[in-house]
Amino acid sequence: MNSRQRRGVVLMVLSAVCALIALVGVLGVVRNVNSKVGDEKTAYRLKDDIAPYKSLDASQFEKVSVPERWLPDTAVTQLGALRGKIAVTTLHKGSLLQDDMIVNRPALRAGEQEIAIMIDAATGVAGKITPGSSVNIYATFKGQNENQKDESRLIVERAQVLDVGKLTPFDQNNDDNRNRSTEAVPITFGLGTTDAQRVAYAESFATHVRLALVGAGEQPPAAAGPDRTYTLDKDK
Repeated sequence: MNSRQRRGVVLMVLSAVCALIALVGVLGVVRNVNSKVGDEKTAYRLKDDIAPYKSLDASQFEKVSVPERWLPDTAVTQLGALRGKIAVTTLHKGSLLQDDMIVNRPALRAGEQEIAIMIDAATGVAGKITPGSSVNIYATFKGQNENQKDESRLIVERAQVLDVGKLTPFDQNNDDNRNRSTEAVPITFGLGTTDAQRVAYAESFATHVRLALVGAGEQPPAAAGPDRTYTLDKDK
């Protein structure tokens, strides 16, 4: 073996040693990263913004993998957790879904039934009534003749709101609009049979049906019979 060949062999050995050193270095970096990152877990990220108090379903989220050590304890890792839940506030696109962003959808109590009616968006909701709210339901009725006074009635006290739907345009050719605005919101209540009948009657025959949000905390006694009906001459 001449000197040129020996130099070639030496260079090949040196190249192999350098490659081995580089491989060991890369493996060391990978081990170091793995030791810092650890195992990954499944989480879910929002595809789009979700408005407050809206029902949730799996199609609104995409699955992502997040290092377990960086995943918040409150992160939702199973989409089954969405069943019967609503957004508690506005959820923003790209955010990681966490269980403090969602709450249980209000449910029917024993003896209650669901009933949904359309409420004037301008005068009846004003964006402040949400699922879980407690409201008083008022209806105003026109007198049927000159001897009968127009009156306002408190038809249901502390009705539980189960759901608030989307703004819906009124049919402008429908005589049932009776001077309402051009949009309404479907509101679903949980009511007993008698109160459900009152609400159904009011929606069919009242000039207007309006909601009054009841504040949280200790509730005042229920209104007595005479206090549930108001006519203008009571203020004279």
